[in-house]
Order: sequence, then structure tokens, then C-alpha cells
Amino acid sequence: MYLALRSTLAWALAVGPILANAASLQKITSDFGPNPRNVGFYIYVPDKLAANPPILVNPHWCHGDAQVCYAGSQYSTLASKYGFIVIYPDSPNTADKCWDVSSNETLTHDAGGDSLGIASMVRWTLDKYKGDPKRVFVTGISSGAMMTSVLVGAYPDLFAGGSAFAGVPYGCFAGDGYGVWSDACATGKVTKTGAEWAALVRAGYPGYAGWRPKMQIYHGTRDEVLNYTNFGEEIKEWNAVFGFGDAPTSSTPDTPVSGWTKNVYGGSDWFQAFSAAGVTHDIRNQENTVVEWFGLTCTGADCFQWGQGGPTAQ
Repeated sequence: MYLALRSTLAWALAVGPILANAASLQKITSDFGPNPRNVGFYIYVPDKLAANPPILVNPHWCHGDAQVCYAGSQYSTLASKYGFIVIYPDSPNTADKCWDVSSNETLTHDAGGDSLGIASMVRWTLDKYKGDPKRVFVTGISSGAMMTSVLVGAYPDLFAGGSAFAGVPYGCFAGDGYGVWSDACATGKVTKTGAEWAALVRAGYPGYAGWRPKMQIYHGTRDEVLNYTNFGEEIKEWNAVFGFGDAPTSSTPDTPVSGWTKNVYGGSDWFQAFSAAGVTHDIRNQENTVVEWFGLTCTGADCFQWGQGGPTAQ
């Protein structure tokens, strides 16, 4: 398997940990709940927490790890500014450090796999730090984007929103095992109708018919690892889950970067899809855009939260 952001990894290793604050990345070794695959648990808790702090989960890319993911983005700096907590899970797959996004266990709510270990981290953190259970979010790049989609799909009761950079549709890598590489999906040969994709998402939590988290996706048109076709399939998938039409309700060029186009589907700004013209798999994180869209910059009483708005709010 090869699903890594090589230049991002090299940069992160070069700059080392972000040390703008006294707080630092900590590894949790105590029992934090069901974790059948022994996913590593790293956490950044800023010196000054917001009351009932929100939580951001940031799974790393293939060939990365929690520490490099922490060092390679500005999420901890933003966490210190706004008082939210960041969880950095660490893949137990020693061969290539990719996430389990293939097994039936990980694709199913509370059934096992890497996703259950991450869900346990969230629940433990909410309890220990009196976190806000309605303000939990997840974002990742590459394999981390794929895990983002898994968590939003299989745990819609736990996450209020997701942001995935250079990923694939939920269920696209489904296979028999924990470390399945789907060349067909990666090369853009797995295509389905929106209804077929949505059925996979709904199967991730059998019987669940409640509120669905909002979603944001990014993809480079020249992605050489996960073909750009996957971007269109993701759009079909989430539009069908939300009950939106195929056509965007708005389109904004050069947002948030020159050459990138932001398309919004449905109402309430619920589903955003960013097409990055000429960009390869080495797509750059847009931390400020993500954090603002999640509402993590909000510190008042009317911040976006789980169950608020959306096409299927119950």
C-alpha cells in the first residue's frame, strides 16, 4: 500500500513538534474503552480549555503517525487559541500505518476495527474533560480522509461534522480484512449510483434514522494515488445521504486557494466539495477553513453543534 503525503511528512519531520505553548502531545496508556485493534491514543489538551471543550479528531495519513500528524499541521496551535481538544489516533498497522477502512467491523457502528478504538477515545475524552458531546469533529488527509468518512458514516451519533482531504467514498475500500488495498477504488474504477453509495452509509449503523453530520471534501484534479473520479463518487454519496440534488446550489472560484473551486450542495451550507485544479495527492491542509466551518472558532453560546440544522435534523 502507498497512500502518503511525502512532502508533508518530510516537512513535518524537519520542523518537529509545535512548541508555541506549554501544553504538549501526550500518549494515553490507560484503559480508555473498547479498542480491539490496539489503536494508539495521543491527545493535545491546551493549557486553557473552553468550558465544555469541543473535540477535533485528526487521523494521520499512510506512512505517517500521530506525532508527525501533530507536528505537520496547525491544529494544536488553533486548539490553544480557541480552547478545544485534539485527538491524534495512531494506526496499529505497522506495515504501512494505513487505517483499517475495509473491514466490516470498522465500517459498522460499535462492531470493532480501528474506528471503534477511535470512538472510544472520543467517549473517554468527553468524560474526562467534560467535553461537549454535541461538538465533536473529525478531519484527515489521504488515509486519514478515508477514516474521516468511515467515522462520519458509521458514527453519526458521535460526530457533528467531517472534513476529508483526498479521500474516497465511505465503503469504497470494503473488503475481507483489516488492511485491504482496493486498487479498483484507488484508480477510480469503483462507481455506483448515489442510492447505492447511500445504502452503504446507512448500513454502517443499522436502524439509525436520525440526524446526519455535515460534510466537507477536498480533492486534487491530478491526484495520482486516489483518482479524481473518487471525488465525483463522494459527491454522489453524500448528496444521496442528505437528499440533495446533483447540481450545486452555489459555486465559488479561487476558494480558499487560487485555482480551487468551492461547490455547495443543498441548503444550510451542509455539504461542501472543493475541487483543486492541477493539485496532486499532496494536497495542502486548510486548517483555518476547516476549523471555522466546524465552528471551533466560536466560543459563545450559539456555536454549531450536533443536531442543529441540516436536511434530516430530527
